Amino acid sequence: DDWFVVGLKGTGSKTLEVKDVFVPRHRFQSFKQMSDGTAPGLATNTAPVYKMPWGTMHPTTISTPIVGMAYGAYDAHIEHQGKRLRAAYAGEKAKDDPFAKVRIAEAASDIDAAWRQLSGNLAEEYALLTAGQEVPLSLRARARRDQVRASQRAISAIDRLFEAAGATALQTETALQRFWRDAHAGRVHAANDAERAYVMYGNQEFGLPLGDTMV
Repeated sequence: DDWFVVGLKGTGSKTLEVKDVFVPRHRFQSFKQMSDGTAPGLATNTAPVYKMPWGTMHPTTISTPIVGMAYGAYDAHIEHQGKRLRAAYAGEKAKDDPFAKVRIAEAASDIDAAWRQLSGNLAEEYALLTAGQEVPLSLRARARRDQVRASQRAISAIDRLFEAAGATALQTETALQRFWRDAHAGRVHAANDAERAYVMYGNQEFGLPLGDTMV
């Protein structure tokens, strides 16, 4: 029991160590097979959903909750700001601050953009597979690019909202600080290594070796 963390406490993740245990060949799967679509399970599971690129599906399952957190943070922020009075400005209503409205608009746009790119790429890949076609490498690379960008956009949006929420948002019972902590905890996952994904995308555009299996 070693999951004592500042964010994503609810996952209940634990460290499991196994020593001197034989793992038969049919019980493990290589990243390469998942990446190039040669996993043995595909011989039995032939539906299009099973042919979705691992390099799209796995990273997207990491980014999607972060985008969901951003939507939750946005709703929490709107509710919080709608009731908040700013003591430092003689009881001014936070919702009357024009600069706060700018942050809201920017955050909403970035969150929507993150979701539209994630869902749009998934839909495009699935449509190709349903039509009996393969997902081209260019689309897979784009999906990976957009996946890390979605995490960045979502977290940046949460940051902008949190920074404008005032000291009361720091209270541990507030939803906004929880979304803020959980989103930043999700950012450290390997699937959100943005620079690696961007370099891979650039390599693909220039016709160079990708240098990454998560695509």
